[in-house]
Amino acid sequence: MNAIVALCHFCELHGPRTLFCTEVLHSPLPQGAGSGDISGQNEQAEEEEGGIQMSSRIRSHSPAEGASADSSSPGPKKSDMCEASGCRSLAGGHPGYVSHDKETSIKYVSHQHPNHPQLFSIVRQACVRSLSCEVCPGREGPIFFGDEQHGFVFSHTFFIKDSLARGFQRWYSIITIMMDRIYLINSWPFLLGKIRGIIDELQGKALKVFEAEQYGCPQRAQRMNTAFTPFLHQRNGNAARSLTSLTNDENLWACLHTSFAWLLKACGSRLTEKLLEGAPTEDTLVQMEKLADLKEESEGWDGSEEEEKPSSQADVVEGQELSKCSPETSLMPDCNSWNVAHRRLSVFRSLRHMRQVLGASAFRMLAWHVLMGNQVIWKARDVDLVQSAFDVLRTMLPIGCVRIIPYSDQYEEAYRCNFLGLNPHVQIPPHILSSEFAVLVEVRAATRSSLYPTLFDDEQSLNKYEFVVTSGSPVAADRVGPTILNKIEAALTNQNLSVDVVDQCLVCLKEEWMNKVKVLFKFTKVDSRPKEDTQKLLSILGAAEEDNVKLLKFWMTGLSKTYKSHLMSTVRSPTSSESRN
Repeated sequence: MNAIVALCHFCELHGPRTLFCTEVLHSPLPQGAGSGDISGQNEQAEEEEGGIQMSSRIRSHSPAEGASADSSSPGPKKSDMCEASGCRSLAGGHPGYVSHDKETSIKYVSHQHPNHPQLFSIVRQACVRSLSCEVCPGREGPIFFGDEQHGFVFSHTFFIKDSLARGFQRWYSIITIMMDRIYLINSWPFLLGKIRGIIDELQGKALKVFEAEQYGCPQRAQRMNTAFTPFLHQRNGNAARSLTSLTNDENLWACLHTSFAWLLKACGSRLTEKLLEGAPTEDTLVQMEKLADLKEESEGWDGSEEEEKPSSQADVVEGQELSKCSPETSLMPDCNSWNVAHRRLSVFRSLRHMRQVLGASAFRMLAWHVLMGNQVIWKARDVDLVQSAFDVLRTMLPIGCVRIIPYSDQYEEAYRCNFLGLNPHVQIPPHILSSEFAVLVEVRAATRSSLYPTLFDDEQSLNKYEFVVTSGSPVAADRVGPTILNKIEAALTNQNLSVDVVDQCLVCLKEEWMNKVKVLFKFTKVDSRPKEDTQKLLSILGAAEEDNVKLLKFWMTGLSKTYKSHLMSTVRSPTSSESRN
């Protein structure tokens, strides 16, 4: 996360001061922060926390870290420092701390002030505002402020017990500064919890020191006896003590560096940016609804209800599949075996692949029936081949229009499924074979004379099959067909388009026609317009042809419940409001 975390203190002599800050460096350490004599130091320790390699390698001291300040340094002048180091964290010769994140090659650097003048100015202004004007009621707690020019700040003010301070406490704040307002606001719960934990630890340590000092030398009675001492004399003689003295922790700054570095890394890892383009598609809404339905069903299941269903019942859920196979084929393979099947068995990989295997005319007939919502029946011994065919063909339809029984030992009616896989020995009723609302694809063993040349290197297994596509209503070659079918075929025949690009074309085409379905649904089902008006609307939508109208009516069944309920609520609300008036 591109941010700075800083600990600030309100000094009674100098006002708000920055004590300690940790920043993120994505590039090599700047000059003065990482250059100098490293080998001349005598301490080197490393520890691991949250994937960050902590290193106390002693680096050369820079003017910004408080050793000596000249006019060009962004740090405060030495004359502004408290005598007892109340405004100072690291000692004069201390170079600071560095943590190396091996995973991202990011360095987390801690010192008293940022070395960059612009960053120093931003942190300084945030420090002043957090301990003066930008405070919450009670002067202790979190608050958010900032602007585009100086960055946005999450500030948490708190008190530390001090037996020698006015009111027996001193005022501190931990601030997080970054330029991304939305990111910082979304990180509020995380930052509040973690920073509150750091504060609780500091206050706990300081409370133990305070109680010990009060027990040894109570300050309240002593101050009552010196109540008439002039205030200025008391103030000048009672310089603020350092935080290490208040907590009795010599390793305080190393611990704070560890905490701040982990906070920056963890806060940056917990949120990721995702580009959202417009409202969710109908397919997304239908998927969310089905996942919610499945979750409700799974919560109501008992262990005793997980028995197998009778073989006479086919398992089908709209938009999902539950296999029912013969003893020879058993159940459909799981995900791992399915991946293996894709590598070694005969399967269809895409619509373009299927069109090349079946031929242009047979594929057009099959695709026409799929788009119209007619029942598509595949008869084959190879279960994986049938499954792959359905996986490819279903991409032409909205998810809500897909009802699949992958493999069955008996014929299932069209109202139960529009994709049906059958064993070759299953008898199909004669009225189905002659129906114009069904198409049959028979996968037979190819004779030697019908073997076609291999199109792909890994297609030898498909070479042994012959695909026969029949229907009671064959699609004539000169028939116009639905507009979306012609566009799909144009994309499949365009060799300049890769398979991935064709897939995106399908998504766009489906969304375009689902928008037309939404308009038609509201026009006919919600508003109940007459047929004449509906015909005019279809002409405007470019879907007045017979095949286009059939397609729109079938796709209307795939609309999400969310969209339908939204339409109903928007239509009823004006009526209800008028009746109340």
